[in-house]
Amino acid sequence: MQHQKIRLGDLLIEKGLLTPTQVDEAFAEQKSSGGMKKLGEILIEKEYVQEEAMLQVLAEQLGVRYLEPGTIEFDVQVAEKIPLGVIKRTLALPYRNATHLENEPDVIDVLFADPLDYEAQDTIQRLIPNIPMRVNVTPTKEIKKLIARLESFESLKDTLADVKREMEGGLKRDDSESAIMRLIEIIITSAIRKKASDIHIEPSKIECHVRARIDGFLEELYTFPADIYPPLASRVKLLGNIDIAERRKPQDGRFSLTVDENEYDFRLSTLPVNHGESVVMRILDKSKVLIQLDAIGFNERNTARFRKAMGAPYGIIFVTGPTGSGKTTTLYAGLNEIKNVNRKIITVEDPVEYQMKLIQQVQVNEKADLTFATALRSILRQDPDIIMVGESRDKETLSIAVQAALTGHLVFTTLHTNDAAGAVTRIVDMGIEPFLVSSSIIAIQAQRLVRKVCPYCKQPITLPDEILKEITPHLAPGQAPEFHRGKGCKKCNMSGYIGRTIISEVLEFNDALATAVVKGASKQEITAIAIENGFEPMFTDGIQKAAQGITTVEEIMRVAKL
Repeated sequence: MQHQKIRLGDLLIEKGLLTPTQVDEAFAEQKSSGGMKKLGEILIEKEYVQEEAMLQVLAEQLGVRYLEPGTIEFDVQVAEKIPLGVIKRTLALPYRNATHLENEPDVIDVLFADPLDYEAQDTIQRLIPNIPMRVNVTPTKEIKKLIARLESFESLKDTLADVKREMEGGLKRDDSESAIMRLIEIIITSAIRKKASDIHIEPSKIECHVRARIDGFLEELYTFPADIYPPLASRVKLLGNIDIAERRKPQDGRFSLTVDENEYDFRLSTLPVNHGESVVMRILDKSKVLIQLDAIGFNERNTARFRKAMGAPYGIIFVTGPTGSGKTTTLYAGLNEIKNVNRKIITVEDPVEYQMKLIQQVQVNEKADLTFATALRSILRQDPDIIMVGESRDKETLSIAVQAALTGHLVFTTLHTNDAAGAVTRIVDMGIEPFLVSSSIIAIQAQRLVRKVCPYCKQPITLPDEILKEITPHLAPGQAPEFHRGKGCKKCNMSGYIGRTIISEVLEFNDALATAVVKGASKQEITAIAIENGFEPMFTDGIQKAAQGITTVEEIMRVAKL
């Protein structure tokens, strides 16, 4: 193979990514290591340059493609052409056969973490001698993620072979021991051990993709041949007690399984798509219902404000945020704290996610005309002290909830708005009179979930001056910031993050706010009045958590608005 000679240090200096002094220091360290370390590796370790930026420059110079992490369609059957040990040693991964693709040359696409590693390129080309190789580059983290997927697939080879034999009638076992059930248990166990919230089974023309939502991001767990999809989808539907013959309309179901000695509920949803049905399982960990308010991740100020609101004899408390922001978990934690034998607590939910003692829970059933509004009317005749409405999604439900709050009940409910101040104007826009809004609301909490820095690979960082200047006003008085970032390791699947925590803001209603709402104040005016009375925006809470090394500034910028 013809290899272009490039001096990496000179190229990065020319592109303005490094200074000559930095290159000299890296060369000196390389020399002291006896040449055991590559120059690029040292530059990245010293944080003189980001790997992504370095690879993009190299790709442009070498005339090869740079592929963004998360955009790579990985074909495990192509990767299997190379022994796994060679792939792990060279960090070179065949990921796609372009031979049969339209407008593509007759090549096998191979990913490299180092496009200047010509020894690795020669090794891979020798192992696929019949088809030319095309070099593509992507960061090391991404290649290691794909290698982990390949290892997972290798571990399932025997099970997949058993599934195919069962499909052909070759194996006769009862359902509890069937290969397809073993495969489902492997998928579910793998997702739960990775702390996933959802499992997605998605068919395509030639493959079946199994993905899991981990810390808010979808991550591919397995890729199977297309012929595995039909028995897999049918068996999952059978578990959820839904019609396996019906493939033309969406269906919902539910089932329970014990995994690693813990009991989990699974909420199942199917949706017809091009090549079959998209099957999604929401994982509901029954132990999470026991979560305490202190363990959710609120700062001390917001915990105190939320507890104060829960101590009110009547009124309405809103928890707002987008789908998947932890609103239901917050409500359950709140109810868990205030429930006792002296109070009648009734909830109306769609669906009931966790079953709780001392609480009467109503499941919405629109087919039986049991909607949020009709259930709420009946609940008021049940002599409750506290009511939780899973979601105030229309004027009728919201109106009944407000009336309940005004007639001596403490009401908890959720709303889909971006921030606490925006919830006030949203409620008025839904048709509730401003004087009723101002009289009934006790507090509004807005929240988001942010990823936490991996404790196994976290390392201190120095923020650029322009970012530090921008966020300094949001730091706590006298706070000495210590910013961290996860380098990426096996524990966090090279993401730099493990787990999530909450950032929040709590808007407490007082006379000044109530008067402003009655006068038709805008969202900006409500925010200004709230800040005068000690309100702290969600962004501020997030930056202070980043300054404590809990999360990163990038993560706060991603989910919260300055």
